[in-house]
Amino acid sequence: KPLSKQQPVKNESQDVLYDISNAARQISEISKVVDDPLEKYMNPSSAQKSMATAIEPQELKEIKSEINKLTDKVKIIQNMFWDEKAPDLERQIPPEFAEIYRLASQSGMNKEHLDMLMQITLEHMPLKMRENSATVKRYFQTILRKMVPIRRESAPTVGTKKVIMLVGPTGVGKTTSIAKLAARYSFLMEKKYKVGLVVLDTYRIGAVEQLMQYARMMKLGIETVVDPPEFSHALDSLKYCDYILIDTMGSSPYDKNKIEKIYECLNANTTEYNIDVVLVMPSSIKYEDLKVTYDNFSSLGIDTLMFTKLDETMGFGNIFSLAYETKKPISYFSVGQEVPEDLVTASSDFLVECLLHGFNRSKA
Repeated sequence: KPLSKQQPVKNESQDVLYDISNAARQISEISKVVDDPLEKYMNPSSAQKSMATAIEPQELKEIKSEINKLTDKVKIIQNMFWDEKAPDLERQIPPEFAEIYRLASQSGMNKEHLDMLMQITLEHMPLKMRENSATVKRYFQTILRKMVPIRRESAPTVGTKKVIMLVGPTGVGKTTSIAKLAARYSFLMEKKYKVGLVVLDTYRIGAVEQLMQYARMMKLGIETVVDPPEFSHALDSLKYCDYILIDTMGSSPYDKNKIEKIYECLNANTTEYNIDVVLVMPSSIKYEDLKVTYDNFSSLGIDTLMFTKLDETMGFGNIFSLAYETKKPISYFSVGQEVPEDLVTASSDFLVECLLHGFNRSKA
């Protein structure tokens, strides 16, 4: 008898997720990245194979080492163009470090952070590991991964709830991210959690209607707040929920009035709930703009960072630099418009992979 009751719940969840995905898919199309085949490079000709077998293993190893060194020197000539006017650190970088320096520099990483990372690598990397750029890259990746602060996802403990507020500039995808989080917590976790929504963004009727539609499909409680005194009442109305997600009005980083209104809502919270404030920012803007955005929203007491539009950029060093500079952990990445599947928990491995090799959805 219990089993017969569980089966319809499972089907209903699958149907709801299917409807959510279809609804979100109408918002935009997602381009898929397909790697070019490398078979011809991985399968040498018979002539090449016979030549390889004719050379003793030790000789072959020495030849490969010399080729790698020569390749690194060529890359210096192509990419670095060092001269007497170049910064001291750049002129001190050994040939085998040239490629990794170029990749990190082109990623949008802050120059001071990059120089600091290179200095650490130069000082601490064992000499025997500096055979070629591939070895240097692996060591550099290890350092990067250790320096990216990450907030691991954790479910509410028994008798507690999580209240999460998304804040950030207009057009970064806060409302869509709220929908993704709601679907994730409702259907994709080990347990099916009860989720409620609070909408502070009454400036944009479209955003309210969009969340209302998602709330109907997922059968979620939803409350709207116009004035700060209503905020605590809205939270109390959803006290039966395990997660309460709060969508806020988008604001220019320089619009102090809107940011102040969000601050007033936070101050008006008379409930016992701690609110986790997540700053949502697009990965497609340069580090300096990310830093200005962070500075202007920091009065709200930022707890974690979320980055959207990872599928729309080629540089990820800006993300590393902001997280490193502010010491604020990253909680989630949005890698597309699909709801809910294009929201992934943040990981240092994925960020470093994107930083050095470009965006690859399959690595998330």
